[in-house]
Amino acid sequence: MADEDKKYSKNLLGKTVVSKTGKRFGEVGDIIFETRSGELIHLVLVNPTSYTTKLELEKDKEGNILIPFSAVIATGDFMVVSEEDII
Repeated sequence: MADEDKKYSKNLLGKTVVSKTGKRFGEVGDIIFETRSGELIHLVLVNPTSYTTKLELEKDKEGNILIPFSAVIATGDFMVVSEEDII
């Protein structure tokens, strides 16, 4: 993998999380990963939208909403997630 193909997690922080249909979920506040394997597990949302708070999504001990990283289908200006995979 060439250096320009690498994505650094710090570049994902603060990105807006949206669904394929354009619904806003909030912003990436942190990323939870498995330390041994480096596998990305969850995105921790900050500034969740009212739409997101109505959904009964998994939360961490502090009450932050968690989005499974497996639901992420694209990264760029936004983090695009498959809404079907998280509800």
